[in-house]
Amino acid sequence: TCGDDTCNNLPFVFELLPSVSQMKRRALEVAVLSDIHLGTYGCRADEVLNYLRSIKPKKLILNGDIVDGWQFKKKYWPASHTKVLKEVLHLASKGCKVYYLPGNHDEVFRRFVGYKLGNIKVENKVVLDLDGKLAWFFHGDVFDVTMQHSRWLTRLGSEGYDFLIWLNYHVNRWLDFMGKEKKSFSKQIKNGVKGAVKYINQFEDMCADIAIQKNYDYVVCGHIHQPEIREIIRNNKSVLYLNSGDWIENLTALEYDRETWNIYTYEPSEFSERLEEVDKNAKEMFDDMLVEFQLNALDQ
Repeated sequence: TCGDDTCNNLPFVFELLPSVSQMKRRALEVAVLSDIHLGTYGCRADEVLNYLRSIKPKKLILNGDIVDGWQFKKKYWPASHTKVLKEVLHLASKGCKVYYLPGNHDEVFRRFVGYKLGNIKVENKVVLDLDGKLAWFFHGDVFDVTMQHSRWLTRLGSEGYDFLIWLNYHVNRWLDFMGKEKKSFSKQIKNGVKGAVKYINQFEDMCADIAIQKNYDYVVCGHIHQPEIREIIRNNKSVLYLNSGDWIENLTALEYDRETWNIYTYEPSEFSERLEEVDKNAKEMFDDMLVEFQLNALDQ
């Protein structure tokens, strides 16, 4: 528990579905999410939370850019962003093995590589044996040429992208109010600009080439916000390239179960019948978090 002064100073009001444990979750071998960008206006935390509460994976891969350290501002951290982190802790406390693989936006966590708390482990990359086939997971920024040679240019581009997402958010609120279909400015730009398409193809090919050299069967990335599953063949050798997309625009995840990979795309109608949430005060939220941490620590 926490003292009154500590709890009163907490900036979040935590909400929790009262019947989460009673809801039927889909069992999965592996779920992969990346590029959630908690701490930014474009983050779709409510949708992430709905998704996490709908699954029961044996392994959860958080494949980079989960928290956005580049754009993080203390003045913007809604309760829904905290709830996403708590749900990850909840899954870990129930036996799910969670691998946190930092990306470029949450690279600060790379200093904790090798750290383990119960079922949660921080690594730069991880290789898993999935039904006799090797899967190589990593964020992917290591293969981004601009990240290697022009980090200032990458950050500048990130600022522009975040502004576009912010603008898109407010335009979509107006479109929704008018009963019109929502638009994705950045997706239209990426799909329409020849240079962006070329960049995506180069990224995918580079990841696949190295995976083939290392004799991996699957290579699983994030980083470019482009969900994809496709086979890439080089000199009679092949690898299945997978990208989990993002939770800014595409709202996608990768799921592996029964020897099959699929791209999950969030559909609001799937969650329309969920029960209303009940507010919890700061003290109750803090105590809940402590319980999850303690359960994970006991597993070490």
